[in-house]
Amino acid sequence: MIASTDHPQKTEREFEPLLAVAARIRGRIIQLSHQARTPHLGSSLSFVELLVYLYWNFLEISPSQVKSPDRDRFILSKGHGITTLYAVLAERGFFSPELFEGYAQEGSPLPEHPSPHCVPGIEAATGSLGHGLSISTGIALASKMNGIPFSVVSLLSDGECNEGSTWEAALLAPVHKLNNLIAIVDFNKWQATGRSTEVTALEPLEEKFEAFGWNSLRIDGHDFRQIKSALETAKDSDKPFAIIADTIKGKGIKTMEDDNNWHYRIPTKEEVDSAFAELGIESL
Repeated sequence: MIASTDHPQKTEREFEPLLAVAARIRGRIIQLSHQARTPHLGSSLSFVELLVYLYWNFLEISPSQVKSPDRDRFILSKGHGITTLYAVLAERGFFSPELFEGYAQEGSPLPEHPSPHCVPGIEAATGSLGHGLSISTGIALASKMNGIPFSVVSLLSDGECNEGSTWEAALLAPVHKLNNLIAIVDFNKWQATGRSTEVTALEPLEEKFEAFGWNSLRIDGHDFRQIKSALETAKDSDKPFAIIADTIKGKGIKTMEDDNNWHYRIPTKEEVDSAFAELGIESL
């Protein structure tokens, strides 16, 4: 766990704007699940703070930079959580929120799992789990080979750490000294059918990455102070860097938190209204 010397009140004030953004993002995610009757709601809610901090305070990427060769790259390996990334990109001005009206409909630029460049800011097709870290490793290697410095951040689910391709990428990255590569594991402790640590022996996950030649830290994935500290540490790392983010599936809505039924359940209109009230938002 990361220690901090920040004064608690100062820290709260610093992150107040991000907390408000996170609430709106959660509202959008829940609204879209109800609107399009799409699953993976709990999975999408667990990594909101991670994406909010990345896009507001860390990644060198903006709507005007989506084709810039030296832009930072973000790969959402757990593509089933795409509504979170869509909501973040829209909030940051990468595309108009009007596109949400057609979310997950045939012909929409916002498919239920992302395709490359379906909207500005989407770098790769993901959702077939276990491929995102390999894609990110290749992009980070290309940065080194071409002499164009940028960071590559890949966000994985804990379930993806069951996949051999994840660990093949983890073996390759240190050989090429890819200190521009950051892997964040959204460790919400659930997979589709059970607890992650009961499906495979994931723990101790940070030590596993370190045994493969990475630097690693474990944090509370909902604490902006710890997210900030971990990413600052990762930026200065001499090796690829793994952040194991302990999170809660369904975070932000008490009736959804740590309830794996929300992997597939669709919220009713009444549940959407209740969630908005809990989040302190009226409409989007």
